[in-house]
Amino acid sequence: MIRNDIRNVAIIAHVDHGKTTLVDEMLKQGGAFRQNQVVEDRVMDSNALERERGITILAKNTSIHYKDIKINVVDTPGHADFGGEVERVLKMVNGVVLLVDAFEGPMPQTRFVLQKALELNHRVIVVINKIDRPDARPLEVVDEVLELLLELDATSDQLDSPVIYCSARNGTASLSPYETGTDMRPLLDTILEYIPAPEGEENAPFQALISSIDYNEYVGRIGIGRIERGSITPNDDVMVCDYHGEFSPYRSRITNLFQFEGLARAPVDRAEVGDIVCFSGVENITIGNTICAADAVEPLPFVKISEPTVEMTFSVNDSPFAGREGKYVTSRHLRDRLQRELLKDVSLRVNDTDTTEAFNVMGRGEMHLSILIETMRREGYEFQVSTPRVLYHTVNGVLCEPVEELVVDVPQDSVGAVMEKMGLRKAELQHMQPQGERMRVEFLIPSRGLFGYRSEFLTDTRGEGILSAVFHDYEPVKGDIPRRQTGSLVAFETGEAVTYGLFNAQERGPLFIGAGVPVYGGMVVGINPKTEEIVVNVCKKKHITNMRAAGSDDSLRLVPPTIFSLEESLEFLADDELLEVTPKSLRIRKRILDHTARMRVRAQGQKTSE
Repeated sequence: MIRNDIRNVAIIAHVDHGKTTLVDEMLKQGGAFRQNQVVEDRVMDSNALERERGITILAKNTSIHYKDIKINVVDTPGHADFGGEVERVLKMVNGVVLLVDAFEGPMPQTRFVLQKALELNHRVIVVINKIDRPDARPLEVVDEVLELLLELDATSDQLDSPVIYCSARNGTASLSPYETGTDMRPLLDTILEYIPAPEGEENAPFQALISSIDYNEYVGRIGIGRIERGSITPNDDVMVCDYHGEFSPYRSRITNLFQFEGLARAPVDRAEVGDIVCFSGVENITIGNTICAADAVEPLPFVKISEPTVEMTFSVNDSPFAGREGKYVTSRHLRDRLQRELLKDVSLRVNDTDTTEAFNVMGRGEMHLSILIETMRREGYEFQVSTPRVLYHTVNGVLCEPVEELVVDVPQDSVGAVMEKMGLRKAELQHMQPQGERMRVEFLIPSRGLFGYRSEFLTDTRGEGILSAVFHDYEPVKGDIPRRQTGSLVAFETGEAVTYGLFNAQERGPLFIGAGVPVYGGMVVGINPKTEEIVVNVCKKKHITNMRAAGSDDSLRLVPPTIFSLEESLEFLADDELLEVTPKSLRIRKRILDHTARMRVRAQGQKTSE
């Protein structure tokens, strides 16, 4: 059976190339909203974190109706850290729309997502977006995309992919780079013509692969996947099985059945081959499972998700201020929350440690883990995390580390500063190409070389640089890379920071706190420009005498404190430091809070190294 009334397509691209904006316009022109309905920009980015950061974190499903055909659309993330989201949803679709910026051209994540689509033999529609940019170079970018397809061993059909020229922001598409077009019809028509309709056996036993999981407090887990064969109705009995044999098949029942209609989930009485459906009622369902008819248990293979490359230790908060601000503070709360995250995020791993109060959490990159940390603190969790560490592999007896393909787009006069920093971080120059007044430079760099570099990079390029990286391969360890060139100012005692103590401490270096902020002994309160640690007493008060000049305290002028974001705090962390995360605060602290004990451990470490 061929379902000519359906098309299933995913939109894939590098970060900031306009995927979510394109889906917005497709929904508007596909009649998903009322004529007078107020619709906010990037309507698919429904998560508060996504709207704040302007990025897509989770893959999301929607649908539009065009010429009596339903087009199921999956909007995917562009950041390499969320590549696991892209890999798994590609099993749900029959073709992809590859979006490429008309100025930037193919970027590292473009290669990654395109390679995954080609491995599944998906048809590709190339969309050159942002052709209204004054510096757009659409024809050159088309050539670059064709070169990329050749490099990735595309089939002859995939090399003949149609090209659409588009301005997602203006809601226009055309078949020519010299015409702006008036609406999105050329793109929608191409999807109907070029993306194959789903096929399957209508009368065969039911079978569907779960590619995504949602959670609802009322109905529990909601499985999302495409029906590969047969049909399903609510209250049908099914068998849940796994291709890798991780558990014995068990019987369950579908209680509710939904399909995507615009941005909503509409209940349906029946779904057939090719439909993307959501269902509830099946306990313990997870990504990669197959649900089948009770009399034909045949699990479907699931795509192997790329391994994580970065690890952090999440542990129970044991600082003097523990439990003051968080709602969930125990190791049981922390374990349950991390296990729940594993259900939705296939590229995350959680391992136990020697102690019951700490867990090693592995992910695709610093941003992947920082989004998890930010989500947890907003939910009321209080915990502490270690500095990020890369995961080493032994290949043919040689210790290897993850290496990333890094592309930087910087003004010409910033190239020298970037090259100098890249040399210190053991990066290898691969390619340089001028683009107008800017320079695009490609490197291969160890993943640990990027830790703590992003804020430096923005400073070196005066905020004008663009940096993006994607995992390349495992290569032999490159040698020592300096982690941090500065030291820490550490609070001497527990109390409240006062103006007098801060005024004396700020001569040592920039501070993180202002007057009236509670501190504890061992908490990092500032940066020492030199590499060693300095203990400062920010709680020190001025001695009171009966000889007092009027307004003498007013002359103490404090420099405004440096307030770090979550990512900047993680970048700043040294190996002997932890980040205390609570719903209201981020505090950097030493692992060993007692100053004398810390000095003793450091002295022993120096003796051992000698």
